[in-house]
Parts: sequence; structure tokens; C-alpha cells
Amino acid sequence: MRAFIAIELPQETKLALAKLVEELKKTNADIKWVAPESLHLTLKFLGDIDDSQAETITTIIENVANNHTSYPVKISSMGAFPKLSLLKVVWAGIDTGAEETKQIFKELEEKIEKLGIPKDERPFSTHITLGRTRSPSNRQLLAKEIKKITEDFKLDNAEFQVKKITLFKSILSSSGPTYEVLKTASLKTT
Repeated sequence: MRAFIAIELPQETKLALAKLVEELKKTNADIKWVAPESLHLTLKFLGDIDDSQAETITTIIENVANNHTSYPVKISSMGAFPKLSLLKVVWAGIDTGAEETKQIFKELEEKIEKLGIPKDERPFSTHITLGRTRSPSNRQLLAKEIKKITEDFKLDNAEFQVKKITLFKSILSSSGPTYEVLKTASLKTT
């Protein structure tokens, strides 16, 4: 099964991001937008794993969650990978909570590498993927709109409390991926 570990977003935050995406869609850029119900903050993409690896990863997630206390996150920016002028991925970024999220990622990465799942080659970035380009069509127009939004970034329901880490199964289909929760692990409460 294809799997990944992520932080789930509250429904209100998903809806606020969906409204933001609706504004970006007006540029008519050729983007495959992430469905609102599928928005999340990826901690670690695992690729294809088997049932025994999933069990071990579940234990790892629980152990890492037990090392961390629930913390606030705030979505505070927008941008693109690799950069606006070469836009391939549109994302929303966080500032408050970024360090805590990076620490959780680091612990997961170190423990999961021992299972033979390689570390990510790119540095970890605390972001929520909103969409991926399919072609260069209207990409410059989209980049201009993102730049305009980031100059005075405001998002309703941008703040939420991270309370758990989730292991998801990714089911691919022609209409896009759907995600099924395999396991959640709660962070400590204060």
C-alpha cells in the first residue's frame, strides 16, 4: 500500500484554504488542485509499504507522539516550489508551529530510516500542498496572483492546534488520490 504520515487539518481550515484556491482558479492556470477534503501537512511520504512495516510505523508514530505536546500552528504564507518563476507546486506555509513540526519530522525520519525507507533528499518544508501544475498555461498569471496574495496574507481559520499524527493510506484513481486513515497517535496534552 502507498502510505504517508501527516498532520490532519481541521475542517474550517480546509474550507478556508479551499476559498483561497477558488481565487487562484480564476487565473485559469493548468493546475491539478488538491480536493479540500484531502488537504493535509505531510510529515513523511513512505511510498509502498507492507502490513508488517505499517505495524512497525504505527508503533513509531505512537512513540514520537508521546515525546511531544500538542502545539499551535498558523498558516501565514503562500508560495511555490521550486520558486514562483518556475512554479510547479503551489503551497500554503506555516510559521507558528514550524519548529515543532520539523522536530517531529526529524524524529520520524530517523526512526523510519532504520526500516529501510530512505530519508528524503530534499530538506523538510512545513507546507500544505494546494496544487501541482500540469502545463505552463497561465503559470505567470498564477505566480502574479500568489505574489499579490502573499503581500498581505490573510486567511480565516488559519490557526489550529496540532493534537495528533496520522498514518494515511493513499488510494490512487483517475479522479485523483483519496486518503484513508490507518492510525492516529495523539500528542500529549498540557
